[in-house]
Amino acid sequence: MDFAQTWLPFIYLYGVGGVAFVFGLNLILRTKALRLSYSRHKKWIWIFLYGFFFYAGIHALFIFIAIGSQ
Repeated sequence: MDFAQTWLPFIYLYGVGGVAFVFGLNLILRTKALRLSYSRHKKWIWIFLYGFFFYAGIHALFIFIAIGSQ
C-alpha cells in the first residue's frame, strides 16, 4: 500500500477533524461553557486535548503496525 492509501486518509481525518475540534473548543471557551479560571474546567480542556492526540496516536500506531506486517 502506498502513501495515498494509508497516511493520506489519516491526515485528512485528523486534519479536518482537528479543525472541527479546535472550532468546537473555541466555541466552548467563547460561550463560557468552560471557564479556564476554574480548576475543574481546566482539567476538562486537558482531557479533551489528551483524548484527541491519544486517539490520533493510537490510530497512527495501528497504521504503522499494519504497514510493517506486510
